Amino acid sequence: MNDNKEMSVGDWMITLLISVIPLVGFIMLFVWAFGSGTNVSKQNWAKATLVFAAILVVLYFIIGAAIIGALAASY
Repeated sequence: MNDNKEMSVGDWMITLLISVIPLVGFIMLFVWAFGSGTNVSKQNWAKATLVFAAILVVLYFIIGAAIIGALAASY
């Protein structure tokens, strides 16, 4: 069951603080995104954050491959 009540500023501050902790924050994003009993706003935010992170990882790989390819071609 999802909790639909409004999240306070303090709730968001704690959420953001936890989300920036390395590894723990990444795991918590999955818990908040796909766990039951999570506030709907937090659940949607966590899903959007994970999608954005996946897009960034793909872009980093593309840019990295382009740089490595350019360096390899210059030799």
